[in-house]
Amino acid sequence: MQDYEINEKTLAILPFSNNKSIIYEDKDCYVLEKSVNKIMDASCRYYGSSIEGRQKGTANLTGITYKAPIIVSEENNVIFFPTTSPRLKECSWISLNNINKIHVKNDKIILEFLNKEKLELLISENIIKNQILKASLLESTIRKRNKI
Repeated sequence: MQDYEINEKTLAILPFSNNKSIIYEDKDCYVLEKSVNKIMDASCRYYGSSIEGRQKGTANLTGITYKAPIIVSEENNVIFFPTTSPRLKECSWISLNNINKIHVKNDKIILEFLNKEKLELLISENIIKNQILKASLLESTIRKRNKI
């Protein structure tokens, strides 16, 4: 697969190897010959901005600047958050709106999505909960702004 646009069925995008990524979507899994950040940026551009523009938007709305969540598509309420600094090649991006539960297993997190798919990540419980909290703040801020 050469190109991919994030959508409401996208669960997560993880680095696979040099400039390759694994995309989890609904019940499918794809390998794309692009880095995670290039996929994120291309998807943001598809919906009318860049990843930098989305990060600046998050900073303006919430004040969050470090490991900031972004709204990829405001129209579809597609919000993703990074697992580490996006500058690091091991950074994964997770869909806020598709998470159902978090399970802790030793030093790993198992994300259970709404479609019952599970994804194991080597990340601490505190980090994942903090990232979900940041993304939820972004979602809440956007929802309040749209009601006015």
